[in-house]
Amino acid sequence: MPGFLKQLEKIEPAYEVLYKVFLVLCKLFLVADILITCWVVLARYIHAIPAPTWGEEVILTLMAYMAVLSAALAIRRNAHIRMTSFDMYLPKNVIKVLDVISDLAVLGLALVMLIVGMQYAIEIGSKGYYTSMPSLSKFWQYFPVPLAGIAMIIFQLEALYEHIKLFFVDEEESGKEEKK
Repeated sequence: MPGFLKQLEKIEPAYEVLYKVFLVLCKLFLVADILITCWVVLARYIHAIPAPTWGEEVILTLMAYMAVLSAALAIRRNAHIRMTSFDMYLPKNVIKVLDVISDLAVLGLALVMLIVGMQYAIEIGSKGYYTSMPSLSKFWQYFPVPLAGIAMIIFQLEALYEHIKLFFVDEEESGKEEKK
């Protein structure tokens, strides 16, 4: 394996830390979402509980964060739906090339999400406010898209590295690494 690939392996722990940070964020958003939803629903039926006017907007915003961040996390786990029906009929090198092309396409999408999403968050989000919380900018409603773009770029670069590495590692060696 070339030296530059060995150097890149040293940042593997950083990917693990970032994955855990985004995972914890998703879990916190989920817990907050469940608690606020319970509060809103209970307040509808139990009149002694004051209903938060901001509840539904916050619930929807938290759902947006969870949806896009969990999609970014799925990149790292290689958990997205894939078309592998023809993999057994194609040469291994063709599959490797197709994986790299796929990685580059997803990386392109992540860049668009980051750049255009941030433009929307800044331009459109700064002009609006939450109806129930007039002091809070709608920037936070649009921000999940560029945030997920950042996470996708990070994890897609790792996936791209792993696929490029397969060109330099023979199959016996990669089989040994997978067993570890």
